[in-house]
Amino acid sequence: MEPFGHSMILDLLVRSLAEDVGRGDLTTDLLVPVAAAGSGAFVARETLVVAGLPLLVRVFDTLSPGATQVQIAIEEGEAVREGTVLARVEGSLRVLLTGERLALNLVQTLSGTASLTRRYVEAVAGTRALIVDTRKTLPGLRLLQKWAVRVGGGRNHRFGLDDGILIKDNHIAAVGSIAAAVARARAGAHHLLKVEVECDRAAQVDEALAAGADAVLLDNMTPKQIARCVSRIAGRAKVEVSGGVTMENVRAFAEAGADLISVGRLTHSAPAVDIGFDLG
Repeated sequence: MEPFGHSMILDLLVRSLAEDVGRGDLTTDLLVPVAAAGSGAFVARETLVVAGLPLLVRVFDTLSPGATQVQIAIEEGEAVREGTVLARVEGSLRVLLTGERLALNLVQTLSGTASLTRRYVEAVAGTRALIVDTRKTLPGLRLLQKWAVRVGGGRNHRFGLDDGILIKDNHIAAVGSIAAAVARARAGAHHLLKVEVECDRAAQVDEALAAGADAVLLDNMTPKQIARCVSRIAGRAKVEVSGGVTMENVRAFAEAGADLISVGRLTHSAPAVDIGFDLG
C-alpha cells in the first residue's frame, strides 16, 4: 500500500512546512503578487530510480489546498536518465516557490534510496538472495523510506518492534542464553509469529537451531564464514546476513547462500539524487 496518504505522513508534511516556512516566506511574499500564477517542472539531473513523486501533490496541497495541479510523468520505481521530466506543476506561483524545497528534499532523498537499492538488487541477480532494509531509518521517514526500498526492488524487514521477533545480542545478554530467549519468545507469542536469532559465531548458530529458531541472522561474518554456517544450517532455518555489506562484497554474501541480505545504508546513508525544479 502506498504510504502517501497515511496520517503519519500528512502530519510530517505539516510539521516540515512549519519548520521551513515559519511565519511566512519573506522573499516570495515580498516579490510575488498573491494572484500570480506560474508553472514548472521537476527534472532529473542524473540517472536515477524514481520514488516519492506523489508527495509533490501532498506538499503543495498542504500549503494551499487546490492552489496547484500536479501532473506526474513517471511511474514509481522507473529508472530515468538525466534530463527526464518527472512531473509538471502549475498554479499559484507563491505556493510553487514556497513548497519547492520540501518537495525536492523528499523526492531527492527517496529516489536516492530507491536508486541505491536497485544497484544492490542488480548486484545479486541470479542468486536466491533478497535485499532487505532495516530499522535504521531517519526518524519520521520510515514509511516513506521503506516504500522507496520496495520500488527500488528490495524487500522490507520489520517496520517496527511490534512487527516481528528478532532476538539480538543484548536480548541474549539480558536473558542469559539463546535457549532461554527463544523459549520465552515462543511462550508469549501467538502461533503465527516466527522467531529470528542474531548469531555472530558458529556455536550460536547451533544453539539457535537447537532452540527451534525459524531464522538466523548471521552478523558481521565473512562470506566464507557464512558459507560454512549455511552448510551447518542445511535448510533448517532461513538465513539472513547483516553487517559490513557493501556493493563490493554483496555478491559474495549472496553466493555464500544467504536467503536475505539486510543493508542499513539503504536508509541511513543513501546519497540524495540530483533533481531540479525549474519555472517556465
